[in-house]
Amino acid sequence: MNNLDYIYAVSRIRVKEQSLLTDSDINAMIPMKTEDEVLDYLQSKGWGADAEKNASAVLAAEEERTLEAVNDLGLDEETRKILSYPKLFHNLKTGIREVTTAESPGRAYYDLPDFGKARVRNILERNAFDELPEELRTVAPAALEVMLKTRDAQMCDTIVDRACLETMSDAAKHSKNRLLQQYLELTVTLTDIRIAVRASRMGKPEDYLRKALADTALLDVDELVRVSAGAGRPKERAEDADGGNALFRYLERAGFAEAAEALKISPAAFERWCDNALIDLIRPMRTVNESVGPVLAYYLARENEIKTVRIILTAKANDFPDEVIEERVRKMYV
Repeated sequence: MNNLDYIYAVSRIRVKEQSLLTDSDINAMIPMKTEDEVLDYLQSKGWGADAEKNASAVLAAEEERTLEAVNDLGLDEETRKILSYPKLFHNLKTGIREVTTAESPGRAYYDLPDFGKARVRNILERNAFDELPEELRTVAPAALEVMLKTRDAQMCDTIVDRACLETMSDAAKHSKNRLLQQYLELTVTLTDIRIAVRASRMGKPEDYLRKALADTALLDVDELVRVSAGAGRPKERAEDADGGNALFRYLERAGFAEAAEALKISPAAFERWCDNALIDLIRPMRTVNESVGPVLAYYLARENEIKTVRIILTAKANDFPDEVIEERVRKMYV
């Protein structure tokens, strides 16, 4: 795209941004009594046009609308492909679980155009690894072999998740889009922290962490492994165990003091902080007019608001109290 194309695309993005949900919208939905009440509010905001009035249909319609918008506005195919990596690897994990066990994996497939449930299962059942997306061709047989030989679903997921992080990290190194680089680097780093915290709480050994964590420019992974490894420690809450305190101190030294503070509150507070950190990263794009950055930011903002609405709808369907929802809702882009 040349500068005129960017200016035209961004001017259209500015119009679309006006229909994004605000923090006020989210706060208005939290005290609503039922899922139907939330859906009515969303429909008044233009959500789920022509979709059935149920959570799954409305969310699916909004995800489709987001993809149509960024495709129409010129977000290049390579960037769209990179952004799909987490969903791509998720579908691989789900497929491996299904074809190697008689049990449901307990999680849904993402509806990817060329790598949905039927396609994933067909490829794995035939061991046709050369038909997989290129990014999955090495990790798929390794993860499948682990499941077939050991039935260790956690190790299978660890192998695939690590490959996803490494693929995203590699994409960051080669991307010419600075915002995409920053987004990928921060996403990999925050995922590493999530894994380290969970491993620390579970008393996982250093060997496990070295298999699970991916290199990132924003953290010293060797140090993160050292302060998180839990061999021989009791499975206590991280903030009550010596290793947990060491992990928090390391995060503070590494520039992630806010992450450490959120972790001390609860896992949900930390997840919220992670998503809010990504929104803070893309917010400067609201004043940029001559790059693809605002288009990418719009896509990420839409992903964030759909995730937040899903949290609210799920909470209402399960009668969660308002304070539980408040701890989990994300900051909006506008």
